[in-house]
Amino acid sequence: MAEVGKTLQADLPSLFQRDISYDIYTDDIYFQDPVNTFKGKLNYRIIFWTLRFHGRLFFRELHFDLHDVQATDDQIIATWTVRGVLRLPWKTRLLFNGYSTYKLNSESLIYHHVDTWDRPPGEILKQFLPL
Repeated sequence: MAEVGKTLQADLPSLFQRDISYDIYTDDIYFQDPVNTFKGKLNYRIIFWTLRFHGRLFFRELHFDLHDVQATDDQIIATWTVRGVLRLPWKTRLLFNGYSTYKLNSESLIYHHVDTWDRPPGEILKQFLPL
């Protein structure tokens, strides 16, 4: 469990700049956030590639600020903030908070990852509009 927590602490702050380590996840990892739900490590890899691709395409700056990683017996909770500046003439800013809940199996591999955001996706998208 401690090793998985260390890997998350190393990977998450730079997930918009470089790929993460996939060896801490099961092949049938379940993922859910307010806009996506899927299963499988290939799909998991694709979602992180997509985040990096769209981050570079649509944002001047994009950051994943990891605030805390707490472990219990069979799960890890990471609290974070996503913040950025869009590539728009009015340089609109994106900011939202959330937390990720990771559940681990008996082999200390993550098999379940659920992200919770501090507000609905529609409210987050409203940040893209000029004031």
